[in-house]
Amino acid sequence: MSIESHSDKTSSSFERIFPSDVLSKRSRVEKALSHQSLDRVPIHEQLSYNPGVISLYTGKQFEGFDFSLQDVGDVIRKTLDICFPLVPNKGTGLETSDDGFVFQNENWMTWRIDRPFEDENGAAAWLQKRLSRMEATGMNVHTAVEVKKEMPSSFDAETVRDHYRDYFLGMQDKVGETVIMDFSCTGFCDLFDAMGLDIFTFFSLDHAEMLKDYMELSLENELKRVEAVADPELSPVILIPEDFSTKQGPIFRPDFLDTYHYPYVKKLTRAWHDKGFKVIYHSDGNYKSAIPSLIDCGVDGFYCLEPNCGMHTVELKSTWPEMVWMGGINGVDTLEFGTPNDVRSDVHRDIIKTNALNAGGLFIASSSEINPPIPPENFKAMVDAVGELVNEGFRK
Repeated sequence: MSIESHSDKTSSSFERIFPSDVLSKRSRVEKALSHQSLDRVPIHEQLSYNPGVISLYTGKQFEGFDFSLQDVGDVIRKTLDICFPLVPNKGTGLETSDDGFVFQNENWMTWRIDRPFEDENGAAAWLQKRLSRMEATGMNVHTAVEVKKEMPSSFDAETVRDHYRDYFLGMQDKVGETVIMDFSCTGFCDLFDAMGLDIFTFFSLDHAEMLKDYMELSLENELKRVEAVADPELSPVILIPEDFSTKQGPIFRPDFLDTYHYPYVKKLTRAWHDKGFKVIYHSDGNYKSAIPSLIDCGVDGFYCLEPNCGMHTVELKSTWPEMVWMGGINGVDTLEFGTPNDVRSDVHRDIIKTNALNAGGLFIASSSEINPPIPPENFKAMVDAVGELVNEGFRK
Protein backbone atom coordinates (compact mmCIF):
# COMPACT_ATOMS: atom_id res chain seq x y z
CA MET A 1 0.00 0.00 0.00
CA SER A 2 1.26 3.46 -0.80
CA ILE A 3 0.66 6.30 1.59
CA GLU A 4 -1.49 8.98 -0.03
CA SER A 5 -0.94 12.47 1.31
CA HIS A 6 -3.94 13.53 3.36
CA SER A 7 -3.76 16.94 1.71
CA ASP A 8 -4.49 15.29 -1.67
CA LYS A 9 -7.81 13.84 -0.56
CA THR A 10 -10.99 15.57 -1.60
CA SER A 11 -13.87 15.94 0.83
CA SER A 12 -15.63 12.97 -0.82
CA SER A 13 -12.71 10.53 -1.06
CA PHE A 14 -11.61 9.85 2.51
CA GLU A 15 -12.84 7.22 4.98
CA ARG A 16 -15.52 8.52 7.29
CA ILE A 17 -16.54 7.18 10.68
CA PHE A 18 -19.56 9.49 10.75
CA PRO A 19 -21.46 11.03 7.81
CA SER A 20 -20.78 14.48 9.28
CA ASP A 21 -16.97 14.10 9.13
CA VAL A 22 -15.33 16.99 7.31
CA LEU A 23 -11.66 16.15 7.84
CA SER A 24 -9.74 13.07 6.82
CA LYS A 25 -8.48 10.93 9.71
CA ARG A 26 -4.90 12.08 9.17
CA SER A 27 -5.87 15.76 9.06
CA ARG A 28 -7.98 15.40 12.21
CA VAL A 29 -5.13 13.71 14.08
CA GLU A 30 -2.61 16.34 13.00
CA LYS A 31 -4.89 19.21 13.96
CA ALA A 32 -5.58 17.69 17.38
CA LEU A 33 -1.84 17.20 17.94
CA SER A 34 -1.26 20.86 17.01
CA HIS A 35 -4.09 22.24 19.21
CA GLN A 36 -6.20 23.42 16.30
CA SER A 37 -9.97 23.61 15.82
CA LEU A 38 -11.62 20.35 14.70
CA ASP A 39 -14.81 19.04 13.12
CA ARG A 40 -14.89 16.50 15.98
CA VAL A 41 -12.47 14.96 18.46
CA PRO A 42 -10.36 12.04 17.15
CA ILE A 43 -10.77 8.52 18.57
CA HIS A 44 -7.83 6.33 19.56
CA GLU A 45 -7.70 2.76 20.87
CA GLN A 46 -6.15 -0.71 20.93
CA LEU A 47 -8.77 -3.06 19.48
CA SER A 48 -6.83 -6.31 19.09
CA TYR A 49 -8.31 -8.18 22.06
CA ASN A 50 -12.13 -8.07 22.25
CA PRO A 51 -13.99 -10.78 20.28
CA GLY A 52 -17.37 -9.20 21.03
CA VAL A 53 -16.37 -5.85 19.56
CA ILE A 54 -14.87 -7.52 16.47
CA SER A 55 -18.06 -9.55 16.04
CA LEU A 56 -20.33 -6.51 16.46
CA TYR A 57 -18.68 -4.49 13.69
CA THR A 58 -17.88 -7.34 11.25
CA GLY A 59 -21.12 -9.30 11.65
CA LYS A 60 -19.08 -12.49 12.09
CA GLN A 61 -19.34 -15.02 14.91
CA PHE A 62 -16.12 -16.24 16.51
CA GLU A 63 -15.10 -19.17 18.65
CA GLY A 64 -13.00 -17.59 21.34
CA PHE A 65 -10.22 -15.51 19.80
CA ASP A 66 -10.23 -16.99 16.29
CA PHE A 67 -10.69 -13.64 14.53
CA SER A 68 -7.93 -12.47 12.19
CA LEU A 69 -5.83 -9.32 12.12
CA GLN A 70 -7.78 -8.35 9.02
CA ASP A 71 -10.98 -8.56 11.07
CA VAL A 72 -9.39 -6.25 13.64
CA GLY A 73 -8.32 -3.89 10.86
CA ASP A 74 -11.82 -3.82 9.41
CA VAL A 75 -13.21 -2.69 12.78
CA ILE A 76 -10.48 -0.09 13.18
CA ARG A 77 -11.40 1.39 9.79
CA LYS A 78 -14.99 1.86 10.98
CA THR A 79 -14.31 3.22 14.46
CA LEU A 80 -10.88 4.86 14.95
CA ASP A 81 -8.91 7.84 13.68
CA ILE A 82 -5.67 6.56 15.21
CA CYS A 83 -4.65 3.18 16.58
CA PHE A 84 -1.79 1.21 18.07
CA PRO A 85 -0.07 -1.51 16.04
CA LEU A 86 -2.17 -4.63 15.58
CA VAL A 87 -1.37 -7.49 17.96
CA PRO A 88 -1.92 -11.10 16.81
CA ASN A 89 -3.59 -13.57 19.13
CA LYS A 90 -0.94 -15.18 21.33
CA GLY A 91 -2.71 -18.51 21.72
CA THR A 92 -2.23 -20.52 24.88
CA GLY A 93 0.67 -22.35 26.50
CA LEU A 94 4.23 -21.70 27.53
CA GLU A 95 6.86 -19.91 25.50
CA THR A 96 10.58 -19.64 26.23
CA SER A 97 12.67 -16.77 24.86
CA ASP A 98 16.14 -17.19 23.40
CA ASP A 99 17.70 -15.92 26.62
CA GLY A 100 15.73 -18.14 28.99
CA PHE A 101 12.61 -16.22 30.09
CA VAL A 102 9.48 -18.36 30.33
CA PHE A 103 6.11 -16.80 29.48
CA GLN A 104 2.54 -18.00 29.86
CA ASN A 105 0.27 -17.04 26.97
CA GLU A 106 -3.49 -16.86 27.41
CA ASN A 107 -4.80 -15.50 24.11
CA TRP A 108 -4.77 -11.74 24.75
CA MET A 109 -2.50 -11.79 27.82
CA THR A 110 1.08 -12.85 28.45
CA TRP A 111 2.95 -12.85 31.73
CA ARG A 112 6.42 -13.90 32.76
CA ILE A 113 6.56 -16.96 35.01
CA ASP A 114 10.30 -17.61 35.22
CA ARG A 115 13.60 -15.79 34.71
CA PRO A 116 17.07 -17.15 33.90
CA PHE A 117 18.43 -15.66 37.16
CA GLU A 118 17.44 -15.45 40.81
CA ASP A 119 19.22 -12.39 42.20
CA GLU A 120 20.94 -9.16 41.24
CA ASN A 121 24.25 -10.86 40.45
CA GLY A 122 22.57 -13.36 38.18
CA ALA A 123 20.74 -10.47 36.55
CA ALA A 124 24.05 -8.71 35.97
CA ALA A 125 25.48 -11.80 34.29
CA TRP A 126 22.40 -12.04 32.06
CA LEU A 127 22.57 -8.33 31.21
CA GLN A 128 26.26 -8.57 30.34
CA LYS A 129 25.39 -11.14 27.68
CA ARG A 130 22.63 -8.92 26.35
CA LEU A 131 24.98 -5.93 26.27
CA SER A 132 27.49 -7.96 24.26
CA ARG A 133 24.79 -8.87 21.73
CA MET A 134 23.54 -5.29 21.54
CA GLU A 135 27.07 -4.02 20.98
CA ALA A 136 27.87 -6.66 18.37
CA THR A 137 24.67 -6.23 16.36
CA GLY A 138 23.97 -2.56 16.99
CA MET A 139 20.35 -3.50 17.68
CA ASN A 140 18.01 -3.68 20.64
CA VAL A 141 15.54 -6.53 21.08
CA HIS A 142 12.60 -4.97 19.22
CA THR A 143 14.80 -4.01 16.26
CA ALA A 144 15.96 -7.60 15.97
CA VAL A 145 12.33 -8.74 15.91
CA GLU A 146 11.51 -6.34 13.08
CA VAL A 147 14.28 -7.74 10.89
CA LYS A 148 14.13 -11.37 12.04
CA LYS A 149 13.23 -12.71 8.58
CA GLU A 150 16.72 -11.83 7.37
CA MET A 151 18.62 -11.21 10.56
CA PRO A 152 21.83 -9.32 9.74
CA SER A 153 24.96 -9.93 11.75
CA SER A 154 25.18 -6.21 12.42
CA PHE A 155 22.98 -3.15 12.08
CA ASP A 156 22.28 -2.28 8.47
CA ALA A 157 20.15 0.82 8.05
CA GLU A 158 18.78 -0.16 4.66
CA THR A 159 17.70 -3.61 5.84
CA VAL A 160 16.09 -2.22 8.98
CA ARG A 161 14.35 0.51 6.96
CA ASP A 162 13.02 -1.93 4.33
CA HIS A 163 11.70 -4.41 6.88
CA TYR A 164 10.14 -1.69 8.99
CA ARG A 165 8.41 -0.19 5.98
CA ASP A 166 7.07 -3.62 4.96
CA TYR A 167 5.85 -4.19 8.52
CA PHE A 168 4.21 -0.77 8.74
CA LEU A 169 2.55 -0.82 5.32
CA GLY A 170 1.30 -4.34 5.99
CA MET A 171 -0.59 -2.97 8.98
CA GLN A 172 -1.71 0.09 7.03
CA ASP A 173 -3.30 -2.16 4.41
CA LYS A 174 -5.47 -3.64 7.14
CA VAL A 175 -6.51 -0.43 8.91
CA GLY A 176 -7.09 1.74 5.84
CA GLU A 177 -6.59 5.46 6.43
CA THR A 178 -6.45 5.15 10.22
CA VAL A 179 -3.23 6.66 11.54
CA ILE A 180 -0.93 4.17 13.28
CA MET A 181 0.99 5.30 16.37
CA ASP A 182 4.00 3.00 16.75
CA PHE A 183 6.40 2.71 19.69
CA SER A 184 9.95 3.85 20.45
CA CYS A 185 11.69 2.89 23.72
CA THR A 186 14.70 4.01 25.72
CA GLY A 187 15.04 0.52 27.25
CA PHE A 188 14.41 1.64 30.84
CA CYS A 189 11.05 -0.04 31.34
CA ASP A 190 12.13 -3.12 29.42
CA LEU A 191 15.01 -3.68 31.82
CA PHE A 192 13.28 -3.35 35.17
CA ASP A 193 10.31 -5.32 33.84
CA ALA A 194 12.63 -8.14 32.79
CA MET A 195 14.38 -8.21 36.16
CA GLY A 196 11.36 -7.58 38.35
CA LEU A 197 11.29 -4.64 40.71
CA ASP A 198 12.93 -6.35 43.70
CA ILE A 199 15.93 -7.66 41.76
CA PHE A 200 16.21 -4.44 39.76
CA THR A 201 16.38 -2.39 42.96
CA PHE A 202 19.39 -4.31 44.26
CA PHE A 203 20.93 -4.48 40.78
CA SER A 204 20.75 -0.69 40.39
CA LEU A 205 22.56 -0.26 43.72
CA ASP A 206 25.24 -2.91 43.20
CA HIS A 207 25.77 -2.49 39.45
CA ALA A 208 25.12 1.19 38.82
CA GLU A 209 27.81 1.46 36.13
CA MET A 210 26.37 -1.47 34.21
CA LEU A 211 22.92 0.12 34.37
CA LYS A 212 24.39 3.33 32.98
CA ASP A 213 26.21 1.41 30.23
CA TYR A 214 22.98 -0.34 29.30
CA MET A 215 20.98 2.88 29.07
CA GLU A 216 23.65 4.55 26.96
CA LEU A 217 23.93 1.63 24.53
CA SER A 218 20.18 1.07 24.37
CA LEU A 219 19.61 4.70 23.47
CA GLU A 220 22.47 4.72 20.97
CA ASN A 221 20.95 1.72 19.17
CA GLU A 222 17.45 3.19 19.24
CA LEU A 223 18.68 6.49 17.81
CA LYS A 224 20.22 4.57 14.91
CA ARG A 225 16.89 2.86 14.36
CA VAL A 226 15.04 6.19 14.43
CA GLU A 227 17.42 7.57 11.83
CA ALA A 228 16.73 4.53 9.65
CA VAL A 229 12.94 4.18 9.93
CA ALA A 230 11.43 7.56 10.85
CA ASP A 231 9.17 8.70 8.01
CA PRO A 232 6.45 11.29 8.75
CA GLU A 233 4.65 10.21 5.57
CA LEU A 234 3.89 6.94 7.37
CA SER A 235 2.68 8.60 10.58
CA PRO A 236 2.94 11.99 12.29
CA VAL A 237 3.24 10.66 15.84
CA ILE A 238 5.21 8.17 17.95
CA LEU A 239 4.68 6.82 21.48
CA ILE A 240 7.43 6.41 24.09
CA PRO A 241 5.97 3.74 26.42
CA GLU A 242 7.89 3.56 29.70
CA ASP A 243 5.73 2.48 32.65
CA PHE A 244 7.20 3.66 35.94
CA SER A 245 4.27 4.43 38.25
CA THR A 246 1.87 2.75 40.64
CA LYS A 247 -1.56 4.04 41.64
CA GLN A 248 0.15 6.14 44.34
CA GLY A 249 2.87 7.71 42.21
CA PRO A 250 6.24 7.02 40.55
CA ILE A 251 8.05 3.86 41.66
CA PHE A 252 11.46 5.54 41.59
CA ARG A 253 12.89 8.57 43.38
CA PRO A 254 13.17 11.81 41.37
CA ASP A 255 16.98 11.74 41.50
CA PHE A 256 17.00 8.17 40.12
CA LEU A 257 14.76 9.20 37.23
CA ASP A 258 16.93 12.29 36.70
CA THR A 259 19.91 9.97 36.19
CA TYR A 260 18.55 6.90 34.42
CA HIS A 261 15.39 7.97 32.64
CA TYR A 262 14.69 11.59 31.80
CA PRO A 263 17.96 12.32 29.92
CA TYR A 264 17.24 9.41 27.59
CA VAL A 265 13.61 10.39 27.06
CA LYS A 266 14.82 13.90 26.19
CA LYS A 267 17.34 12.68 23.60
CA LEU A 268 14.89 10.22 22.05
CA THR A 269 12.17 12.87 21.89
CA ARG A 270 14.54 15.30 20.20
CA ALA A 271 15.44 12.67 17.59
CA TRP A 272 11.79 12.10 16.66
CA HIS A 273 11.11 15.84 16.63
CA ASP A 274 14.01 16.29 14.23
CA LYS A 275 12.24 13.86 11.89
CA GLY A 276 8.98 15.83 12.06
CA PHE A 277 7.06 13.71 14.59
CA LYS A 278 5.00 14.59 17.63
CA VAL A 279 5.95 12.52 20.68
CA ILE A 280 3.46 11.12 23.19
CA TYR A 281 4.68 9.64 26.48
CA HIS A 282 2.95 6.69 28.15
CA SER A 283 2.92 5.31 31.65
CA ASP A 284 0.26 3.50 33.59
CA GLY A 285 -0.58 4.66 37.10
CA ASN A 286 -0.36 8.10 38.66
CA TYR A 287 2.63 9.93 37.20
CA LYS A 288 1.20 13.39 37.82
CA SER A 289 4.16 14.51 39.95
CA ALA A 290 6.52 13.59 37.10
CA ILE A 291 4.66 15.52 34.40
CA PRO A 292 6.73 18.73 34.75
CA SER A 293 9.96 16.72 34.35
CA LEU A 294 8.56 14.91 31.32
CA ILE A 295 7.45 18.22 29.80
CA ASP A 296 11.04 19.40 30.29
CA CYS A 297 12.06 16.36 28.21
CA GLY A 298 10.14 17.92 25.33
CA VAL A 299 7.28 15.44 24.92
CA ASP A 300 4.13 16.77 23.30
CA GLY A 301 1.56 14.89 25.34
CA PHE A 302 0.54 11.90 27.41
CA TYR A 303 -1.41 8.69 26.94
CA CYS A 304 -3.20 6.35 29.34
CA LEU A 305 -4.98 8.55 31.84
CA GLU A 306 -6.39 6.34 34.60
CA PRO A 307 -9.09 8.14 36.62
CA ASN A 308 -8.93 5.45 39.33
CA CYS A 309 -5.31 6.48 39.86
CA GLY A 310 -6.06 10.19 40.07
CA MET A 311 -5.37 10.98 36.40
CA HIS A 312 -8.48 12.92 35.41
CA THR A 313 -8.58 14.26 31.86
CA VAL A 314 -10.35 17.56 32.54
CA GLU A 315 -8.06 18.43 35.45
CA LEU A 316 -4.92 17.50 33.53
CA LYS A 317 -5.84 19.41 30.40
CA SER A 318 -6.86 22.44 32.47
CA THR A 319 -3.53 22.37 34.32
CA TRP A 320 -1.37 21.79 31.23
CA PRO A 321 -3.44 23.03 28.26
CA GLU A 322 -0.37 23.13 26.02
CA MET A 323 -0.06 19.33 26.19
CA VAL A 324 -1.95 16.67 24.25
CA TRP A 325 -4.03 14.24 26.35
CA MET A 326 -5.08 10.78 25.14
CA GLY A 327 -7.36 8.38 27.02
CA GLY A 328 -9.24 8.90 30.25
CA ILE A 329 -12.50 7.02 29.71
CA ASN A 330 -12.46 4.69 32.72
CA GLY A 331 -11.72 1.21 31.40
CA VAL A 332 -13.08 -0.55 34.49
CA ASP A 333 -15.79 1.41 36.31
CA THR A 334 -17.29 2.92 33.17
CA LEU A 335 -16.42 0.77 30.15
CA GLU A 336 -16.47 -2.63 31.86
CA PHE A 337 -19.11 -2.18 34.56
CA GLY A 338 -21.02 0.92 33.46
CA THR A 339 -23.85 1.38 30.99
CA PRO A 340 -23.74 2.91 27.51
CA ASN A 341 -25.25 6.06 29.00
CA ASP A 342 -22.44 6.19 31.58
CA VAL A 343 -19.90 5.94 28.79
CA ARG A 344 -21.64 8.59 26.70
CA SER A 345 -21.78 10.94 29.69
CA ASP A 346 -18.04 10.62 30.37
CA VAL A 347 -17.12 11.18 26.72
CA HIS A 348 -19.33 14.27 26.47
CA ARG A 349 -17.93 15.64 29.75
CA ASP A 350 -14.32 15.35 28.60
CA ILE A 351 -14.97 16.94 25.22
CA ILE A 352 -17.10 19.79 26.51
CA LYS A 353 -15.15 20.70 29.63
CA THR A 354 -11.80 20.72 27.82
CA ASN A 355 -13.16 22.80 24.89
CA ALA A 356 -11.50 20.20 22.68
CA LEU A 357 -13.55 20.99 19.55
CA ASN A 358 -12.03 24.45 19.44
CA ALA A 359 -8.74 23.93 21.26
CA GLY A 360 -7.70 20.46 20.05
CA GLY A 361 -5.26 18.57 22.24
CA LEU A 362 -7.63 15.72 23.19
CA PHE A 363 -8.04 12.17 21.90
CA ILE A 364 -10.91 10.08 23.23
CA ALA A 365 -9.77 6.61 24.31
CA SER A 366 -10.09 4.22 27.20
CA SER A 367 -7.82 4.44 30.22
CA SER A 368 -6.31 1.09 29.17
CA GLU A 369 -7.39 -0.94 26.12
CA ILE A 370 -10.64 -2.49 24.91
CA ASN A 371 -10.05 -5.76 26.74
CA PRO A 372 -12.39 -8.79 26.47
CA PRO A 373 -14.50 -8.00 29.60
CA ILE A 374 -15.70 -4.70 28.07
CA PRO A 375 -19.22 -5.13 26.60
CA PRO A 376 -19.30 -4.33 22.87
CA GLU A 377 -22.20 -1.93 23.37
CA ASN A 378 -20.06 0.16 25.72
CA PHE A 379 -17.27 0.49 23.19
CA LYS A 380 -19.86 1.43 20.56
CA ALA A 381 -21.27 4.04 22.95
CA MET A 382 -17.79 5.57 23.31
CA VAL A 383 -17.41 5.85 19.55
CA ASP A 384 -20.95 7.08 18.92
CA ALA A 385 -20.70 9.68 21.71
CA VAL A 386 -17.80 11.33 19.89
CA GLY A 387 -19.92 11.64 16.76
CA GLU A 388 -22.71 13.26 18.73
CA LEU A 389 -20.55 16.31 19.49
CA VAL A 390 -19.47 18.14 16.35
CA ASN A 391 -18.13 21.61 15.81
CA GLU A 392 -20.94 23.27 13.88
CA GLY A 393 -18.81 26.32 13.21
CA PHE A 394 -15.83 24.41 11.84
CA ARG A 395 -14.66 25.11 8.33
CA LYS A 396 -11.99 22.98 6.71
